[in-house]
Order: sequence, then structure tokens, then C-alpha cells
Amino acid sequence: MTIPLAIVTFPLTQPVAIFLLVLLIILLCPIVFRRLGIPQIVGLILSGVVVGPYGFDLLARDSSFEIFGQVGILYLMFLAAVEIDMFHLKKNLKRGIGFGLITFVIPMAAGIFGSRLAFGASWDTCVLIASMYASHTLISYPIVSKFGLQNAKSAVVAVCATIVTVMLALLTLAGVVDNASGGFTFKRFGVLFVLLTCYAVIVGFSFKYITKYFFRKFSDEVSQYIYILAMVFIASLVAQLIGLEAILGAFYAGLVLNRFIPARSGLMGRIKFVGNAIFIPYFLIGVGMLINIHVIFKGWQVGWVALNMVVVAMFSKWLAAYVGAKFFRFGPTDRNIMFGLTSGKAAATIAATMIGYSHGLLTEDMMNGAVLMILVCCLVSTVTTQNASKKLRIERTEAELKADGERVPGEYARQLVAVANPVTAEGLMRMALLMRNPRNQNPVTALFVRNSDDTRILEMGRNALRSAVAAAQAVDIEVNDIERYDINVVAGVTNEAKQNRASDIMIGLHRKSNIVDTFYGSMIEQLLQATHRMIFISRCYSPVMTLNRIMVFVPDKAEYETGFQTWVERIGNLARQLACKVIFMAYPVTASFIKNVLEDEHFEIRHEYRELHSWDDFILCSADIEEEDLFMVVGARKGSISYSGDMENLPTFLGRNFSHHNLVVIYPEQFGG
Repeated sequence: MTIPLAIVTFPLTQPVAIFLLVLLIILLCPIVFRRLGIPQIVGLILSGVVVGPYGFDLLARDSSFEIFGQVGILYLMFLAAVEIDMFHLKKNLKRGIGFGLITFVIPMAAGIFGSRLAFGASWDTCVLIASMYASHTLISYPIVSKFGLQNAKSAVVAVCATIVTVMLALLTLAGVVDNASGGFTFKRFGVLFVLLTCYAVIVGFSFKYITKYFFRKFSDEVSQYIYILAMVFIASLVAQLIGLEAILGAFYAGLVLNRFIPARSGLMGRIKFVGNAIFIPYFLIGVGMLINIHVIFKGWQVGWVALNMVVVAMFSKWLAAYVGAKFFRFGPTDRNIMFGLTSGKAAATIAATMIGYSHGLLTEDMMNGAVLMILVCCLVSTVTTQNASKKLRIERTEAELKADGERVPGEYARQLVAVANPVTAEGLMRMALLMRNPRNQNPVTALFVRNSDDTRILEMGRNALRSAVAAAQAVDIEVNDIERYDINVVAGVTNEAKQNRASDIMIGLHRKSNIVDTFYGSMIEQLLQATHRMIFISRCYSPVMTLNRIMVFVPDKAEYETGFQTWVERIGNLARQLACKVIFMAYPVTASFIKNVLEDEHFEIRHEYRELHSWDDFILCSADIEEEDLFMVVGARKGSISYSGDMENLPTFLGRNFSHHNLVVIYPEQFGG
């Protein structure tokens, strides 16, 4: 048997061999470079240098690297936008725009005058080189994401600044090229601005409504993932068609789709997994393959140009981060994160280098110097971000321990999700997980209780259990699935809750079977009497990620109940995950206690209060609740401090007026559960 020559000749041309070698690089890089103390991203770039056409020529930078590399940078920008909490983005937007201008203007000024003095180049060439210094790529963003710092002020500011600098750098590049070819006009920039405005409005509104419709019609997370990816590339392609860079479209798509992709969801897990496993490593390897290390040996002229470019680029970006940190009153660690994220260079800088050389604006020495600058900037960016992220993660953890004291595992919630219907089981589990504290390490208990051997009921219950388990496993939450035989559902749930020391019980709201049936049903009413643990009764017709607002009704004197702080925290976790606005309909004194809990637990969410003074005020406020809202009602057990005659009428009122609304009724823990 003869071995095909394509498999053993280099550079490889056989598709299976090419993909295998890339997979081996992605697999072995973390293992090898972690032992050497080198960040994985640096390892991937250096691996690209080694196997690329300027290294051992094992791989050619063919169309596969062009495609996957382009997909990788778009994916990186999309991921940066979709991981940002919109509350933190809006809170730091002005800072981000301000820092974007700072980290563009300072390198531009340094680049123009530095290049003029060092190289004696024309003004067009100096402006082009300066735009290369000013632009940057979020090469090291995966490091920030890995440490869970994507919502840190410095990271959000740097990500916002990236869009500002890239846009300004690309406009500068276009202006320089037009001026060099004699075609520069302000009319072109005016048309581009109009197209940009139309693009932002059309994509912003159309994507929102199309996504909401799609998610309500199709709950399969694979279909949802493909849909999200398609929307990202539609936004990127349209951006290119109107004369913008594709990465701007990918980032904007991420901002628009952000609220539909909760951080703790199977969809987010798939997005991060595919990006970090394939697309982003492919992009980084492709960047390394572009770097020609042989230019180091081409004479002292290249070395001088490269040294000048590296020093000016690095120092100007560091100075911009220093000025920005001083202006925003950030500490040294935040400053280093800002510098690390904004000092990496790849996409826009490579584009400017190639375009400048093709138009005769850059000499061969300048092009080779720019290539070396890109390599050094990528290495410095990655190492700086890695060290700063580690330090900031330690600082944050120490601050949390100091503020909260040492927590023991028993203080975290132990959730029990009771399921029976395969149609609603996945939604119940998702709701429970979205309310869960991100630091909670306890497993979730998924429970199916049966009291007969009816084959139909047994099969439905087991399917429901599988759906609930799959929903938890999709977000890497440990889950214990239990099928329990007991005298009835209430006994099974209460006994299991006692056995597992569950603090929260999540159960679905039943459907009325006849005209005399109550809103809750006899089973839930018995459960409320059988246990004093916190109970969530949920019924959602719409996928939770498509909800507009969370409307919460809180009865008078609710702050005196044992579980008051706990349910406020659960709602805070839910609002943070969904990026929804929360409107508390509460009595003035109770509202002040809710506000204190949110502030003490550092919940940075959009929320407001509507004051109640009587049951009639609640009826008036409830008229504003729409079918796309989540209506959460804090109930009260008979005999509790917050129970009143009005609360006795609550189930009837809900059944009459909110039979088609998304509803969660909360009965707080009492008497220590």
C-alpha cells in the first residue's frame, strides 16, 4: 500500500492532515506553555510562527486559515460584546468613549511626530504609521474572560475603547489612502456617517424583534446557536457592504443580542465553547503564520525601524492607559488591564500594513518593522493582561471575603426542582439556575415523585427528569436526579427537602382541570402547609431570555419575614442574568429594606420602585403588566406577619387577571424553614 504524497509532503495540502496538525497545536499548547509559565495565547501565536511559511513551513496560510481566521476575529469581538453586562456597559460607556479617544489621540500624535523625526517620511506615511500605533485588537481578551473579569470597570472601558479606536483608525487609513491617490473628499465621510446611523438603527431594532420571535418559536439550543451565529455574520457582512469593518458589525451584533443570551445558559456555554475551542485559536495561529521572523536578519535598518515602532507603540499605549487610569481614578492593576487589552495588535494593524505597502506609502523596511512590532505587541499584551488579571482576581476575592466573612457551604442555597411534565421541566430548571448565586457550589436536586406504577405517568416523569438534568448539565451545574416513590407528591417533596436540607423548592403551577379547581390546586396548598421552606411556583409561557421586565409585587411588612433577604437576592440574581429592569411594587418602608439588601449585596441592576399604600394601588399598578413581562408575586402564608385579608384574595385575583401571563409566586421561608 502506498502512502499518498499529500500526507507526507510539506507544506501539508491534505485537509485531514492540516486539520489534525491544527488540533494538535490547540491541544498541546496549553499543556506545554503552562509548564513554561507562558500564557496560552502567546503559545498559539508562537506555534503559528513555527509551523507557518516563515518557520518550518509545515502549513501554508491557505483559504482555510483565511476563513477560520476571519471567523475567529469576528467571534472574538462578538464574544467580548455578549459577555458584557449591559448595566456595567451603560454605567461605563462615557468612560469607554473617553478612553477610546485618549488611546487613539496619544499614539496618533506620538506616531506622526515620531515617524517624521525618525524616518523623515512623508506626512501621509507618518499618519498611516500612527494609525497602526493607535489601533489595537483584543488579542488578550480570552484571559480576562477566563478569570471572570469581563465586567470589571477597566475591562469594560477597554472593550468600549477598542471600538472607538478601530473605527477612527480605519477612517484615518481610508483618508490617507484616498489622499495619496488624489480622491479624498469630505462627501464620502458624510455618506459613511449617514449609512452608519441607518445601519445602527435598522440592525438594532430588527435583530431585537426577529430574535424574540425566533426564540419563542424554537427552543432547541442548537438551532438557537446557529441562528445567533447567522445574525452575527449578517451584521458583519452588511457592515462591510456599507464601507465599515466587519469586526464593528460583529461587536454591535453582540450588544444587540446580549440580553437574549444569559451568562448562565446552555446557549452561552455553546457560544464560549466553540469559540474558545476552534475559532479563536485558529485566528491566533493564523496571526503567527503572518509573522516573518527572518526580517530580523535583514540588516540594521530593519532593526532600527522595528525598535522605533515597538518603543513608540508600546510607550504611547502605556501613556494612554496611565492618563486614562488617572482621569478615571483607577488603581495600578486596572491600569495594567487597560494597557494589556489595548496594546495587542492584529487585524486592523495587519490590514493597514498591507494596504500601506501596496500603495507605496510604506517601504519594505517599514513593513518588516511593522511585522516585528505586531509580534512584540501581542507578546507584551498577553503577558501584561495575564499578570494583571491574576492580581485583580486575588484583590477581588480578598475584598469579598473581608466584606462577607468566611462562608461555609451550608450557607449557600440547596435547590430542589420538582418536575413531572417534560414540557415545563426544562423551563423550571432554567428559572432555578438563573436565580442561583454564581458562587454556589452545591448540586441541584431534580426530583420526580410518583405514587403509582402507571406506565404513562412514569414515562412522562422520567422524560421530565431527563430534560431538567440536561438543562443543568448544559451550564456545568452538578445535578442529582432522584425518582422517589411516596404516598403522594407533597410527602415526596417535603421528605426529599428534609433529607437534602433544601432551602429552595421550585415547582410548576398546575393547570386548572375543572371549574371548581382553585388557582394553586390542592397539591400546592398542601405543600405550603407542609413546609416552611421557601417555595417558588413558576409558570412561564415565554422563554425567560425574551422577557422585557420583571414586575415584583411585595406585600406590606414583608421585611419582617425570615426569608426576606433571601428572595430579594434571588430576584437580584435573576435580573442580573437576564439584564432586565426590575420594578418593585412595594410599600415605602418595605421598599427601603429592599434597596438596602440590593446595595449590601452589590447588585448592580436596573431597578425602580412604585409605591403602594393600599391593595387598590396594587390593582392599579398591576394593570401596567404586559404579557411579555415576568410578574413575580411575593405571597404570605396564613398566620405570617405579612399576611392580611387582601393576601387571602391574591390567588383568585391572579387566576382572574393573569391566566396568560408569565408568573412566579414566591412564598418566603418562615421560622427557619
